[in-house]
Amino acid sequence: MSHGGREDGSGEPVDPDVDLRVPAQRAETAGGRARAVLAAIAAGGALGATARHGLTLAWPTPPGGFPWAVLVVNAVGCALIGVVMVLVSEHGRVRHPLARPFLGVGVLGGFTTYSAHALDAVRLLERGGTGAALALAYLGGTFAVALGAVWASAAATRAAVAR
Repeated sequence: MSHGGREDGSGEPVDPDVDLRVPAQRAETAGGRARAVLAAIAAGGALGATARHGLTLAWPTPPGGFPWAVLVVNAVGCALIGVVMVLVSEHGRVRHPLARPFLGVGVLGGFTTYSAHALDAVRLLERGGTGAALALAYLGGTFAVALGAVWASAAATRAAVAR
């Protein structure tokens, strides 16, 4: 195992709380713990969504303009997800049992937005002409930037933790 957790055959770790077929993983939310996890996710989601909304208000997309704020939000959010998952899942630097639900699922799940990304792409498509090409570039570019951000931030965090 290269980073902790179990691997999926690709050499990459599998997030240990995604396989609810494993009794120990189902136990994480058993009984009263489910309420605490849901409360952490809800509180984090409210903070993340509020931060995203504030950023899009501060950096609005002008009529006919490119949705830079949403692209930046998704890139930054994915970069932060890479950092959080390395620190919480792989290295145990953050040990609180609600850290991943609060930060990863809640704050960063609420901060990033693929629904606004899809809506922005539709709006670009509806412009016609160069809007269609711009929409395709935006769709593909956002995914490429987001995946690159999470990969680069995870790699940088692993390197920093190893020092």
